[in-house]
Amino acid sequence: MTRRPLVAVSLKAYLGAAETERWLARVRDAAPGEDVELAVLPAFPLLPAAARLLTGTSVAWGAQDVAPGAHGAQTGEVTAALLAELGCTLAVVGHAERRSAFGEDDAVVRAKVARLAEAGVTPLLCVGEREQVSAHQAALAATAQLESALRGSGASSVVVGYEPVWAIGAPRPAGAEHVVTVARALRGWLDARGIDGRVLYGGAAGPGTLTALAGGVDGVFLGRFAHDVDTLREVLDEAAPARPPGAAAGP
Repeated sequence: MTRRPLVAVSLKAYLGAAETERWLARVRDAAPGEDVELAVLPAFPLLPAAARLLTGTSVAWGAQDVAPGAHGAQTGEVTAALLAELGCTLAVVGHAERRSAFGEDDAVVRAKVARLAEAGVTPLLCVGEREQVSAHQAALAATAQLESALRGSGASSVVVGYEPVWAIGAPRPAGAEHVVTVARALRGWLDARGIDGRVLYGGAAGPGTLTALAGGVDGVFLGRFAHDVDTLREVLDEAAPARPPGAAAGP
């Protein structure tokens, strides 16, 4: 199966409202052609700004989280249905920070995946081992997390963000052989069950990461390196598949 490369960017809570709008405007001008998909994930209050600035471009937008419940008395939460109404195509689930800082367990992650599936929003499901272990052990841990999150969720499509927890915020990404081994296991698990999915690498990902992985993943999940739009452009250029001589680029 040919999978279009995906570059996803989470701004977390690093940028303020005005900064985010300026960043979105620059990203709009850097929108890639049809060979690469770009999705940006600003903070919840900036989703309407993303819709306003990015509608009509090739850039998709999504959310950094979602409520585990469907509707009603969930003070301060944002439901999957509301995300869909705002035009979100993706929402992050299971990020290591949500697990460690907010105590989210496998049951909460599974509920969030189910709510997104019901609303037609693709989960960007984060998986990854906490400590540095062998690639084989990491693959077992990551696929176990994937299986747990999708069990009974009804999700037929998922983007898996493989993020070794020990590599998040590190000076450099995990080794290429390690990442490709885990990505291969994750993709094999999805394919064996007929689930439409792409596997991204995150965890200190930036320019050069995709080249080092030599096609072993379907894209990257970026954080702080993408705050500089020129750096993001480098990654988008790197993600673009090589074209035969004379072939036209996308719009």
